[in-house]
Amino acid sequence: MILRARQHLIEFPRRPLVMGVVNINDDSFCGDGTLDPAVALAQAKAQLQDGADIIDIGAESARTNREPISVSEEIDRLLPFLEKWPELSSRFNAPLLSINTWRSDVIAGVLPHGGDLINDISGLPDAFNAKLCAEHNAGLLIMHSVGQPKVPHTHVKYESIMDTLDRFFEQRLVLAESVGLPRENILLDPGIDFAKQQDDNLTIYRDLERLHRFERPILLPVSRKTVIGDVLDVPALERDPGTIACIAAGMTRGAHLFRVHNVKAAVQAVKMLWAVQNNR
Repeated sequence: MILRARQHLIEFPRRPLVMGVVNINDDSFCGDGTLDPAVALAQAKAQLQDGADIIDIGAESARTNREPISVSEEIDRLLPFLEKWPELSSRFNAPLLSINTWRSDVIAGVLPHGGDLINDISGLPDAFNAKLCAEHNAGLLIMHSVGQPKVPHTHVKYESIMDTLDRFFEQRLVLAESVGLPRENILLDPGIDFAKQQDDNLTIYRDLERLHRFERPILLPVSRKTVIGDVLDVPALERDPGTIACIAAGMTRGAHLFRVHNVKAAVQAVKMLWAVQNNR
C-alpha cells in the first residue's frame, strides 16, 4: 500500500507514523495553543526532535463550545508558519506537514503556500476539498463525522457504527476519485469522539480491522480524547497513559498513523510495540 502526498511517497507495511499536534490558536482544549508563529514553530521543532513523522497544524479549534473564526483569520494564522516550514523541515528527515482545516476557501488560500496533506474534519460532504487536493497533488485525510463541524452532535445514534463507517468511506472514496484525486492520496480517519458516544468509540478500537478492506492508511486520533476521560474519569492533561493504551489497541488492529500531543511518549510506545510485533 502506497501513500502519496505531494513529493512524498510512503510505503506500508512499516512502523506506524506519529503525527504531532501544533495548535495555532488560543482555545485548544489542552491549553497548548499559541497565536505566535515563532512559538508554534518551536513546538513543531521539539516534536520533530522527539521523532514525529508528521506535524499537524490547525488554526481553529474543533471545540464545539467556541464560535468559528473567519476564513481570513484562519489563513492569516497559518501562512506565517507555512512560510518558515521549509527551513525547519530541511533539518529533519522529510517530515510531512498536515493542515487541519475543513473550509474550502481556507484550503484554496493555503495549499499554494505549502502543506503535504489536508486533515479534513468535515466528513467531505461535497467534492470541493478533494478537488483542491487533486489540483495540488496533496494528500487528503477523510474523517468520519456527521453534520457541520463546530456544532455538537451528541444526539447521534448508530445501529452499527462499523456498518456506518463501511458505507461512509465507500461513498467518500468514490466521491474523491470522481474529481481526480487518486486513491493513493487518501487516508481514512474513523473520527474518534466526533458525533460518537463512548460505546461507538470503543467499538471502533475493537473492530478497526474491518476498515482494512479499503486498502488505505488508517489514522487514529487517539490523543487525550473524551472517551479516555470518560473511561478513566481524568481531565485532558492526565490522559496520556490512556492515550498509550489506545495506541497499543490500534497497533494490534493495524492502524497506520496516530495523532498525538505527547510525541515523545507515543514514538517510544510505537517503536517498542513494533519491535515486539516484528521481533526486532
